[in-house]
Amino acid sequence: MKLSEIKTHLAKVEQINFVLPSGEQVPSHFHVTEVGSIQKHFIDCGGTVRKESVINFQLFTAEDYDHRLSAEKLRAIIELSERKLALDDLEIEVEYQGNTIGKYGLEFQNGDFYLTATQTDCLAKDQCGIPSQKPRIRLSTLKEAESCAPGSGCC
Repeated sequence: MKLSEIKTHLAKVEQINFVLPSGEQVPSHFHVTEVGSIQKHFIDCGGTVRKESVINFQLFTAEDYDHRLSAEKLRAIIELSERKLALDDLEIEVEYQGNTIGKYGLEFQNGDFYLTATQTDCLAKDQCGIPSQKPRIRLSTLKEAESCAPGSGCC
């Protein structure tokens, strides 16, 4: 989800609910402790120099159970961040503390914001020998010793 999209969704809801990939809700007394811009300048395993930029939200849950962040207040925080930090309309990455700090994508469905699991990936599969698809092998082409026929001892 991009920054402009979250602002549109916030205009449609009164209460903000964040849902973890497990289905568990982030406690309603969460804070958004940071809105920022993160730039990553790196080299991949194939030697290509790359740059990535995201907008980062940090969610934090403290012991102040009476705290409730309204959709209007979060939208105001985002708009202040846009002005002060000159934020572009980039994808949002959300940090939330579980067993360790998790980084999540963000989606909106049925009035709730869902933190989505993110994955690592090799960006240079062609350079380091990782096949793009699992090779297909016809079982009929396997030698008898390589097959798992009854009595072959393979299992």
